[in-house]
Formats: sequence, C-alpha cells, structure tokens
Amino acid sequence: MAIPFPHIDPIAIHIGAKYGIRWYALAYLTGFLGGWVYGSHLADLDRDRRPNREDIDNILPWLVLGVILGGRIGYVLFYNLSYYLQNPMKMAYIWEGGMSFHGGLLGVVVVSVTYALKNKFHPLALGDVLGTVVPIGLFFGRLANFINGELYGRITTAPWAMVFPSDPAHLPRHPSQLYEAFLEGLCLFVILFFAARNPNIRRTTGLLFGIFVTGYAISRFIVEFFREPDQQVGYILQYFTMGQVLSLPMILAGIILIVYAKKHKSAA
Repeated sequence: MAIPFPHIDPIAIHIGAKYGIRWYALAYLTGFLGGWVYGSHLADLDRDRRPNREDIDNILPWLVLGVILGGRIGYVLFYNLSYYLQNPMKMAYIWEGGMSFHGGLLGVVVVSVTYALKNKFHPLALGDVLGTVVPIGLFFGRLANFINGELYGRITTAPWAMVFPSDPAHLPRHPSQLYEAFLEGLCLFVILFFAARNPNIRRTTGLLFGIFVTGYAISRFIVEFFREPDQQVGYILQYFTMGQVLSLPMILAGIILIVYAKKHKSAA
C-alpha cells in the first residue's frame, strides 16, 4: 500500500509549446527574494551595526552567483566527478539538474567573507543574517524536489510511503524531500526566527550562523537515513552516504562557531 503520488506538472508556467518556467526555478527565486526581504528586516533591527540594508542589497547578486556556481561545482566534485571528466561540456548544463547544497554554502561563504573584509566588518555578522534566511530557500527547494519526483527516499513499508514516477523499481519509498523541507526548512527557520528575536543572541556575532550550520548538518545527517543514496556515489565506508560525510565536518564547525561566539561575547 502506498499514498498516490500527486502528479504536479514540473513546469509551473508554460510559455508557448517549447518553453516554460519550472517550479524549481521559482523555488530559487522565492528563496532569494524571501531571503532579501527578511534579511533586510534583520539588518534594520540593529542599525548601529553592519551589515545594514544597503549591504544586503549590494551583496544579493553576488550571493546568487555564489549559490549557483558553488552548488554546481560542488555537485560535480562531490557526486559525479568521473561522469563530468568524461563529459566536460555537461558541467555547464545546469538546466539538466545537479546542485549540491554543501557546494552552494561554500560559494556563499566565499562571497560573504570577501564582501565583509572588503567593507571592513566582521564576516560572521553577515553570516548571522544569511544563516537565518537560508531555510526559506531550503524549504521551497525541497518542495520543488518533491514536485519533480527526484531525490526520493529509501524503500519502506510506512503507511505514508509513495511510489515515485521516476523510480525504475516502482516501489513504495519515503517522501524524504518532505522530511527535508520540514527539518531543514520549516523547523530550522522557526528556531532561528525566535533566536533572532532575542537581542542578546542576535548581537552575539557568529552565534546565529553557528546555530544554522549545526542545525542544518544534524537535520541533513538524520534525513540521509531515509533518503536513497546517490547511485553514482553509493555508500562510503559501507554505512554513510556522501551527504552524511559532508555533514559531519559541518556539525563540528557549527559547534566551534557557537563556542567561539559565546566566548568572545563574554570577553567583550
């Protein structure tokens, strides 16, 4: 028994017979616009500190570039390097799918550190704002993955299992995209939303970013137990997926950031 998969056209808006705008593209757009609006609001809460609203406006185009390039490069390196070495031109075919969150995050970090240092304020202060808004994009991105029927879960007998059209085995599986949308998106956003409402937490440079990094990595590590491993990578050390391997150093880095932020706050 399985819940019928809700067949939703992956193209949200058809433009003529050949072209259209996909839900996945709208998810990215919603994430960037939602992050820009909410990030500007957060910047306005502490007008004596940077980043300010102008910083958020100025860095947005660079963040878009960092997410797209970092996400694509990360996917190529972490998940399918052998294929792209044989087909190098395919690396640029972003419309065929293949983005890595971990790579996108590295792209955002590079852009953020470069911008903050150039403008002479602490990079972690910018990281606090960006980490608080990223779950918006994660939520809509995972919903788009679900609509596309991609990145589905492992075979299960759970009563809420679904048979995904793109699954060649046509077996009931965990709707792991929805698990990720709930944990990485909704839950993490709520945690960071209430944390950011506390001035003491919000003004502790690096604390919100540390909470985000730790929260995302733990959520991703848990969901990987239900998500089907990428076929081209499989299991690492027979037990862990690539997503889990990449999340472990993130958990450590997040904890270090939290400890660093609290220590320097108390010493200030």
